[in-house]
This record gives sequence, structure tokens and C-alpha cells, in this order.
Amino acid sequence: MAKVLFKPQNKEIEGEIGENLLELARKTDIFIDAPCNGSQSCGKCKVKLLEGKCDSEKSIHISDEELDQGYILACATKITEDIVIGVPSKLSSSMHGMKIEGSDKKVDKKLFDRGRQLLEDNDLSYSSNIVKQYIELDKPSLDDNISDVDRLERHVRQCAGIPGIDFRVDVLRKITKVLREEDFKVTLTYLKKKNKITILNIEAGNTEEKLYGLAIDIGTTSVVVCLVNLITNEVIEKASSGNSQIKYGADVINRIVFAVRKNNIELMRKAIVDDTLNPLMESIYEKTGVEKDNVVRVVLSGNTTMSTLFLGIYPDYLRLEPYIPPFLKSPNLMGENVGLNVNGSALVYLAPNVASYVGGDITAGVLSAGIWASEENTLFIDLGTNGEIVFGNKDFMMCCACSAGPAFEGGGIGCGMRASAGAIEKVDIDKDTLQPKLTIIGDCDPAGICGSGIIDLICQMLLKGVIDRRGKIQRESNNRRIRFNEHEIGEYVLAFKEDYEELENDLVVDEIDIDSFIRAKGAIYSGASVLIESLGMDFEVIDKVYIAGGIGNNLDIENSILIGLLPDVDRSKFQYIGNSSLVGSYLTLISSDARHKLEEIGSEMTYVELSVYPTYMDEFVSACFLPHTNIDQFPTVKDLLD
Repeated sequence: MAKVLFKPQNKEIEGEIGENLLELARKTDIFIDAPCNGSQSCGKCKVKLLEGKCDSEKSIHISDEELDQGYILACATKITEDIVIGVPSKLSSSMHGMKIEGSDKKVDKKLFDRGRQLLEDNDLSYSSNIVKQYIELDKPSLDDNISDVDRLERHVRQCAGIPGIDFRVDVLRKITKVLREEDFKVTLTYLKKKNKITILNIEAGNTEEKLYGLAIDIGTTSVVVCLVNLITNEVIEKASSGNSQIKYGADVINRIVFAVRKNNIELMRKAIVDDTLNPLMESIYEKTGVEKDNVVRVVLSGNTTMSTLFLGIYPDYLRLEPYIPPFLKSPNLMGENVGLNVNGSALVYLAPNVASYVGGDITAGVLSAGIWASEENTLFIDLGTNGEIVFGNKDFMMCCACSAGPAFEGGGIGCGMRASAGAIEKVDIDKDTLQPKLTIIGDCDPAGICGSGIIDLICQMLLKGVIDRRGKIQRESNNRRIRFNEHEIGEYVLAFKEDYEELENDLVVDEIDIDSFIRAKGAIYSGASVLIESLGMDFEVIDKVYIAGGIGNNLDIENSILIGLLPDVDRSKFQYIGNSSLVGSYLTLISSDARHKLEEIGSEMTYVELSVYPTYMDEFVSACFLPHTNIDQFPTVKDLLD
């Protein structure tokens, strides 16, 4: 046995000789970013060996300079004796300090208002089948000594004309005391059906104004929870954090592989429920004073993998041809079934999925975008960890998913990171000196670059002559920011370590990073192109382009078109619609009509499997260029580059 001490957390664990360092960190609840789930392909899990010796494999992701400084890959290291490990602060901030779309209440109020207006414009009501009602019962006496339950049933039958009543066992357990707390004056929360009601909660006194629900977006990378007053439909409080499943892989494929390996399905379920959702709910309850028993409805939206893992279902066939999901519509669920920190009888609803790689986050997003009610041809692109695309109008909707990977959240880039403190989110390069002007989240020293920053950087490198249209760095430059390593791979220096106190090594983006991002943007563009082409159309028929997902408002539309991520259409057609999945969950929470519409969307959307589509691979290869091998598809970019 050997001990491992992690700093600055000062957490210690004892492990077997030969045990993997990354696995030990996970057992100690130390977050070390490992997007590839320990396959040694991403190089993100760099930690520093401060004391002792270990068995660490040589990796191409560790430079000679970093090796001299003591850096090792946690996933490629086995312990052999007592050691002390330094965990870089940026690894922790990429989880806990994440900048999350849908966590800004002022910005999202406009989006929620827009969503409610959409419902009203299309005559979808705010009706709900959950009711909260104050009643006063006759007090028991020797002449009227029926049971407490019979007394309640009698009152409901006589006063409301409802013949049948169901009780949850947790209600029965507290009814005796609650009835007598306020002299048989109580408030019932019940689910209204045709000829009966199901009582979800009983409280002493008049608490009719305390009726709440939760709208939740379970993203692959981040999670947002909204507490909603179901009387006024007001969003009262919000909380967000990284998805705790991140430590087991950045994308859904790595998480599926981890879940089925050694039967880790329950571990993955707990990571989202116990380690992510319930702490967020607790923080909301503590801040607002709302009691969990008054939270009686929950709507969650997430991609198909997230929904599957949330319910603890075996997920492996999602990733294996022919890509069959375990379910599209989830069964009727209650809070106690799924372990959520809400009323045990709360109704829990998962937004319906369309296919293995188009899930409830997209159906919810389409609901909030209003494509189903519009005559205009709308292209909907979700730029999150996964790239999903929808094209259509009120008469039809086609959808597909692109294997873009986590590039838009910093994955696949040597110095890439999620949008958290220290992440470069905007870049402008001086054409004469090639000196970059950096905008950094948190107004601190740079630690890496996030998705929106990468888009800006590649665009600027192309415009300022640092790279050619293949993404290759120009070799004739003698600028100190352009250099080539021992393998003749070109790199551009974003930040020199001597210019910043907190930077141990130069921050660089090399040709491998650029190629990785070009493939990701090519997947999105080619997916949209093929989806529209499958209908015998082209980009000229588009009336609107809605952008949703994690990159958010920091996405520069002009730069995104210039590198070939987005189609070259009139810029006025583009609109960012925020966390559309969260807004869709909110609309479904406050309106039964919206829930029915959501289910219609899920069942009527047609899924196109790009991997078997004849022209997709040719289009993808063509799109792996800046902006495209066929420059005529980007006329404004062609003029600019000429």
C-alpha cells in the first residue's frame, strides 16, 4: 500500500501498489479533467509530482520542459510509493468555476418571456393538472368519530363532487398530526384526474400560495436548475454547475464506455443525481426558504445518453450500430423513483428523445424556438458538447447529429479548456506584429482557451496570414510567435510565460489543434448542408438561423462564417436563443398544452442518420478546409480573402 496526498486540497488516500493515479483521484473526489476518460489521447489530466516517485509512461502530451518541471499524466501513472501530487487550479475551475449559459437571470428573463409569448400567440394555455386548495374540515366528536382519512374523503366528495381519492403512503404517515396542527384547517396539493384525485401533500393552515416546480437542463458539460412559482409562473431562483459526470469523460461516448465498464451505471446515475442535481436544489432551497415538499413537479431535458444515465439504464446500445435507444418517452416518474430532493410524490417528466443522438434537449429546444409554429424555413444549431441540427417549419422538421466532439468547449485542443476563470474567450491579432489582444474570463492571467476564443483565434490567424486555408502555419514568417517544434509541427504562441505570473509554460496552439477544430467545424457545416440537401434544397432557402448551446453570446457570427462553421447567408437571419433546452423545460413545466406540443414535436421530427447518408463523407472532407474547398459556397468570405 502507498499513500497519495493531493494538494492544494490536502486530501489523502491509500491505494494498492500499481493502482492508477486518475482512479485514486476519483475515489478521493478530486476533480481532474480527463475528457478521454483515461485513454491517454487528450493530455488534459496533467498533474505535478511534488514528492516521491511513481511509474509514469512517457507521453507525447508532456513536453521535455514540462517533464523537467515534474508534470505527469494522471491516467498514465501508477503509484509505487508515498507521493504528493499538485493539482493545477485550472483543472478544478474547469468544473466548479464554469461560465454557464442559462445561469444569467437577466438574460434568461427575456428568453422566458419570449417563450411565454410564443405559447400565448399559439393559444397554448398555462393550465395544470396539479391543484393546491385550502379546506376546513368538520372536527371529530363522539357523534362523528370516523377516521381522519374518511373525514377528508367525505369533505372532498361533498364539496368538490369528486368520487375517488388516492393517498400516497407518505401523506398517510403525517395526516393525523397535520390535521390537528391548525384545528382541521389544511391545504391539499393534489393531482387532478377525470373522476378522482391523488393527494400529493397535506399541510397545516393555508399555504395555497406555496406551489413550486423545477425546470432542469441536464447538459453533458453543465447543468442548470430553475425554481418556478407554479401560481405566477415566475422563475424565482436558479443554480448551475458542471455535470459531475465530467470526470468520467467529456463526451457521451466516453461516458457510455465508462458506465458499462465494471458495471459503473449506478455510479454514473449518482454522479448526476446525488452529486449534481440534489446539491443544486439544496442551494436553491437554502437561498429561498422553499421546502422540498412544496416542489411537486419537475421537468428535465437532456440528450438521450444523459436521460438514460439519469434513470440508471444500460446505455451501451446507444453507441453501437444500429444505434437503438432504450426509450424515447420515459414512463411516469415520481420524485422518490429517481432520488430527487423534492416531494416524494412529485411528478417527474423527461422531455422525449428522437433518436440515440438527438434527445430531449433538442425537442425542448425546438419547442422554445417556435419552429413548429412558423412558416419560415428555420435552421436550428445546438453548439454544445454534441452538435445537433434541426431544419424545418410548421409543416416538417428534419434533424441530425454531428460527431463534432467537445471541441466547442475546449476539448481536443492542447491548451483548450471550458469557459471558466482564466479561459481566453475572445482574440484579436495585430496584422503587423501578430501580437494577440486577449479577453480573459475572470480578468486574470490566461490558463487556456475556450470554444469562442478558438473560433476567434483561427479566424484571426487566417485573416492575418498566420495560417493558410488548410490550417497550416506559414513557414516563411520570422515572427517570434510562430515557431516549429522538433517534429516540425508549427505553433502560434498566444501567451509567453514570462509575461504572466501564473503561467508556467507558454500557451500555444499548434497545427494539430487547428486540424482538430477544423474537423469539428466541418462536421457541423457538412451536417447542416446534407440535412438541407436531403430535401432537395440548399442554404438559399433559409429564412432564420437559430444558434443555441454552450458557446453562447460570445460566439462571433462573422468569424464563424469566415472559418466555415456557419453558412454564408444574410447576417440578419442569425439569432442566438440561449439555453433553449432550459426554456423548453420551463414552458413544459408551466403548461400542459406545451407538454402535449413537445410530445408532438418528438414524434413528428424525422431523424437522418448521417453515417449512412451517401454524400455525407464527401461533404465532410470538403468542409475540412477554411472555409471550404468550394469557396463559392462562401461568396462574402471569398471577396474578403481575395
